[in-house]
Amino acid sequence: MKMWGGDLRYVSFVAMASPGQGAGGLIQFLPFALILAIFYFVILLPMKRRQKKVQEFQAALKPDDKVVTTSGIYGQITKVNERSVQLQIADKVRIEVSRAAVGGYQGQEPVVPDNGNV
Repeated sequence: MKMWGGDLRYVSFVAMASPGQGAGGLIQFLPFALILAIFYFVILLPMKRRQKKVQEFQAALKPDDKVVTTSGIYGQITKVNERSVQLQIADKVRIEVSRAAVGGYQGQEPVVPDNGNV
């Protein structure tokens, strides 16, 4: 019986003294850091680039540009304000829309991505 108790204490002492505990925490953190890096390069970086492209497009809008809104309205810009643009969509028919509603130039790929929202 004494042998059994002594052996058990020896095993627990050896388990507590085993080296490598510090490196195990870093190795367990590595997959999480790798997933975050992949998420950044696959999702966040392209999204930032697209957002910058949209902002540059909307800042460059000027009168006489022929554009399409995100809702599909074709028109020609007649007036540009800080937050909105005025579109002529037919003879003597003008509407004012937000700059964010302008999706791209007529006949070109839309600059603002279509999310499928109707």
